[in-house]
Amino acid sequence: MLQTPQKSPAAATGGEPAAAAEFPVRRAAVLGAGVMGAAIAAHLANVGIPALLLDVVPAELTEEEKKKGLTLQSPLVRNRLSQAGLERCRRSKPASFYSEKDAALVATGNFEDDLSKLKDADWIVEAVTERLDIKQQLFGKIVPHLKAGAILSSNTSGISIRAIGEALPAELRRRFLGTHFFNPPRYLKLLELVPHPDTAPEVLSAMSEFGARTLGKGIVVAKDTPNFIANRVGSFAMLHAVKLMLELDYSIAEVDKLTGKAIGRPKSATFRTADIVGLDTLAHVAANMLQSLPDERERELFRPPPLIEQMLQKGLLGEKTRKGFYSKDRTSGQILMLEPKTLQYVPQPKVAIPSLEMAKSIDDAGARIRSLVEAKDRAGVFLWKNVSATLRYAAACIPEISDDLAAVDAALRWGFGWELGPFQIWDAIGFRKSCERMKAEGQELPGWVEQMLAAGVESFYRREAGRTFVYVPAQKKHAPLPEDPRVIVLRDWRERRKPLLDTADVSLHDLGEQVLCLEFRTKMNTIGPGVIDGIHKSLDLMEGGAWRGLVLGNNADLFSAGANLLMVLNELDEENYEDVEWMVRRFQQTCQRLRYSARPVVAAPHGLTLGGGCELTLGCDAAAAAAETYIGLVEVGAGLIPAGGGCMHMIARIHETAPDDPGVDLFPYVRRVFEQVGMAKVATSAKEAVELGYLRPEDRITVNGDHLLHNARDLVLAMDLAGYQPPRPRTGIRVVGEPGLAALRVGMHNLRRANRITEYDHVVGGKLAWVLCGGEVSPSARVDEDYLLDLERQAFLELCRDPRTQARMGHILKTGKPLRN
Repeated sequence: MLQTPQKSPAAATGGEPAAAAEFPVRRAAVLGAGVMGAAIAAHLANVGIPALLLDVVPAELTEEEKKKGLTLQSPLVRNRLSQAGLERCRRSKPASFYSEKDAALVATGNFEDDLSKLKDADWIVEAVTERLDIKQQLFGKIVPHLKAGAILSSNTSGISIRAIGEALPAELRRRFLGTHFFNPPRYLKLLELVPHPDTAPEVLSAMSEFGARTLGKGIVVAKDTPNFIANRVGSFAMLHAVKLMLELDYSIAEVDKLTGKAIGRPKSATFRTADIVGLDTLAHVAANMLQSLPDERERELFRPPPLIEQMLQKGLLGEKTRKGFYSKDRTSGQILMLEPKTLQYVPQPKVAIPSLEMAKSIDDAGARIRSLVEAKDRAGVFLWKNVSATLRYAAACIPEISDDLAAVDAALRWGFGWELGPFQIWDAIGFRKSCERMKAEGQELPGWVEQMLAAGVESFYRREAGRTFVYVPAQKKHAPLPEDPRVIVLRDWRERRKPLLDTADVSLHDLGEQVLCLEFRTKMNTIGPGVIDGIHKSLDLMEGGAWRGLVLGNNADLFSAGANLLMVLNELDEENYEDVEWMVRRFQQTCQRLRYSARPVVAAPHGLTLGGGCELTLGCDAAAAAAETYIGLVEVGAGLIPAGGGCMHMIARIHETAPDDPGVDLFPYVRRVFEQVGMAKVATSAKEAVELGYLRPEDRITVNGDHLLHNARDLVLAMDLAGYQPPRPRTGIRVVGEPGLAALRVGMHNLRRANRITEYDHVVGGKLAWVLCGGEVSPSARVDEDYLLDLERQAFLELCRDPRTQARMGHILKTGKPLRN
């Protein structure tokens, strides 16, 4: 077992640039084009790294290949498996690629014809079948083809890295390690790095830096133990929930309600997750534990119940066989659940447990979990048993799997999507109180936990002067988590320096280097009067002092869900139309002031950036966007159109990018924007946002969201150093006028006749078309920004007065879904 000291996730993401420079990854190769291998290649392409994707040569022709007259020597046949992996990624939902164009960076081939191409790869990652013999045989074949200095890794999910490395020469073992991605690798943040005993420290440092900075991953350095960290603890929690369900006679639907969002875990919870991952995959993980764990008692924890074996025998593997713990009735479309005793599919019962219903009103995950495990009803009984067992097991794995409690917590958050890791949960439910309850029930606690209790330690984590300290069992004391200078955590800044402006809705922080950061603090960072006032006060402060610029950003899961729709609807209910007009005008003025302020203003969008959040981004001088930014103008879903400058900016950007020639027809550009906004299309990445015009090609994209605020600050500084001057308001903007408007109206009329849009969709679309075409003007007309803003505001207010728009607003606030009236 590797005994090297473990870095905390924060320390690992810091990396050493010198080590990264010594082992640059400019080209890569992925061995194995299965679900994971192909997706790793896709993500490499996402970040601009050409990837060679190889797999075995098929032994037989398919019927389709026979019909085409192909032979086993045909390249289309020999590369069939790798090409199929690439095509699967092209079609996948959610998308594997940031942009469809990225797929061009993935080349396909096979293990017999293309091994010589490995000489060009700086990093070769193996992702073939989880069998030690197959991995070792493949490594034996590729070694002669690797260039000097190339890094080799295995994506194994739990096989010993030491054992895999036995097939390698001693010199290559210095550049060999485990790189365990989680599926889908584009979206799941965790990358477990597992050093071989011979792995050179500089190689581990280089891969830590490359994984964090280039691939955008959260790095956890794991010991070479069975299933490493995340799978070790996460699979225990899942298997324990299955066994507990059978023991206590709960239904599958009940357990999924209890072990999902209610306790800060993904909505897919236990059994839906099992169906997505595949029951055969989970059985393989368990089998690896049964083979690898030396302790008999621990092995029994991972022995699947008979139900799992019965399902495997019947081929009920989950999504891949369309039947698992759930199955969709093809006739009714109803999602049925498995009845464990009969293995028949039955309708899901309605789950109504008092404590579960009460917990829905608790936003904080820790407080919600505490309320549930303390409940005395069915929810409390199940969750106390499952959660407490998981906490004890995670603690029992220390120090075997890691010396670092924060690394274990990070692995479960980043790899399994938990809001809180096991030791964070333990603190949240009350460390000492819960330990006393476990001991009263006869449960055994690990010795180091008993030592904590005896020493009077009250928590695994503590905060002090804006820093987080974590308990280190080997040292028997708390130590500060190492900090990465590229990671700006606003909570830490708040505790170290008093915000320059601090209200219920916003906080204004000094990020250093004379750069300000305005953080929204409303629910879902929605934009209302408090946020707008905060923007103006921040701009006043910036322009009145020696500040170099402003960042709009935060550390939340999303940038902004848009305008405060409830506030607008309340005003409409009272028929306060003049107040609504003032609010819209004020928002337009705010977005314009961001653009024309005396110092650069940079938006840092990430996650959901919708409606007004998109318009704020459009209004800023530049954007430093997270790669995972889902941005769009979605107002039509509420029966409205963008009126914070969204329409104006989209038309002005056409003016900026299309040739300024009266002979060039702008209508195709306008039609694209009309369809995009009219269908409330949301970009699924920052790259796609550039293609859709929500971001500019010169805007910066950050793959690691943890580095976003740092990079946004750097962009402000770069603009300032370049001698920033505010842009001039755009005038002479070409619009398509009446002819374009007529064409869009004909198209909508045809859609209405075909019943593809509703009557009110037609009305809303007509208002949108009117604005985007510049109103009923000559096609040779040129307008300015204020003219387009006036059109936006007029159309928005006219729609606001319509009861059908108010019905849409009310429905979306109540259900979260658009009303098609």
